[in-house]
Amino acid sequence: MFLGEFEQKCDSKNRFRIPNKFKKGVNGEIVLLKGNDGCIFILSKNSFEALVAKASDLPMFDTNAQKPLRLIFSSASELEEDNQGRFLLPNNLKKYASIDKDLVFVGAGNRIELWAKEKWEKYCETENSHIDELLQGLGDYGI
Repeated sequence: MFLGEFEQKCDSKNRFRIPNKFKKGVNGEIVLLKGNDGCIFILSKNSFEALVAKASDLPMFDTNAQKPLRLIFSSASELEEDNQGRFLLPNNLKKYASIDKDLVFVGAGNRIELWAKEKWEKYCETENSHIDELLQGLGDYGI
């Protein structure tokens, strides 16, 4: 389970380290893909394989199902940790998330979200202003 918020920096060669609190959950192999609201989802390889298995049950000729799958799977990158504990952020995802140097890793239960720090701060400022409504909406999902 991934919880909390951690700030890091991306180096000049687009390398980053996953915060120690999250490292156990990813076991050195991760998959990055486009996420909601301009963030990047970081999944363990096992979690990504489970997503692929669920997606394979969707009808191949259903455009509404295939459009988002096409976008996320074409953006996905399998990454391995180098011998210094770093991962290389692919340029397409760096651009998608508007990442420059300052990163925020956000624990989102079953995944990690990677945000440009400025974008995350703006998101929190906006969404925290109506958190009561957002929390109430979780009832629609049985939470």
